[in-house]
Amino acid sequence: MDEKTLRSIIEEVIKEFTSGSGGTATAVATAPSVSSAAGSLQISEAGPAERGTNPREVVIALAPGFGGRMTHTIIDVDHGDVLREVCAGIEEQGLSYRFIRVFRTADVGFIAHEAAKLSGSGIGIGIQSRGTTVIHQKDLPPLSNLELFSQAPLVDLETFRAIGSNAAKYAKGESPSPVPVRNDQMARPKYQAIAALWHIKETQLCDPNKKTQTLRVEYR
Repeated sequence: MDEKTLRSIIEEVIKEFTSGSGGTATAVATAPSVSSAAGSLQISEAGPAERGTNPREVVIALAPGFGGRMTHTIIDVDHGDVLREVCAGIEEQGLSYRFIRVFRTADVGFIAHEAAKLSGSGIGIGIQSRGTTVIHQKDLPPLSNLELFSQAPLVDLETFRAIGSNAAKYAKGESPSPVPVRNDQMARPKYQAIAALWHIKETQLCDPNKKTQTLRVEYR
């Protein structure tokens, strides 16, 4: 995260607060296209999300701003690339996936739990815009989980692929070894301020009155 990008995010958040929009913002009905050097990601809504019946599916739940108002993780990984890798990991295990967006909260634990509850296999993945990710199971309490990747600055594309693979293994009834997570004691102090701003921005996109939506995700 370079200084210019950090400054622009801070200025945007301050502008939103000073303009009197301190309340919860209304989420956009359809996420706009996201262009990047790796291609483009287009996300659109396809109606309220239903509980799945396919025992070989993993549901991927996106936070309110993922792939719309926000386009990259906190370490500048394009959201389109994130989804490609998660899906590739699931496909490598021979399973399918389905996308939803949760609007009522920006908390990744509750987002992932919603994915698990709607998944035919009972396994779901929740991803915040900054990159924080959770693998969840429907029978666990919302604040518990199978695997938590809380330090977004340390979650790279290789990790996202492994997350997809492990989620699929759980869905098949296996007990995989947890995805290895790098340890960097400087990651938290280095990114703490920008992570807080990221969370404020995503929280402003929540809409507690809007139902979870099924998503169509296209790469162009």
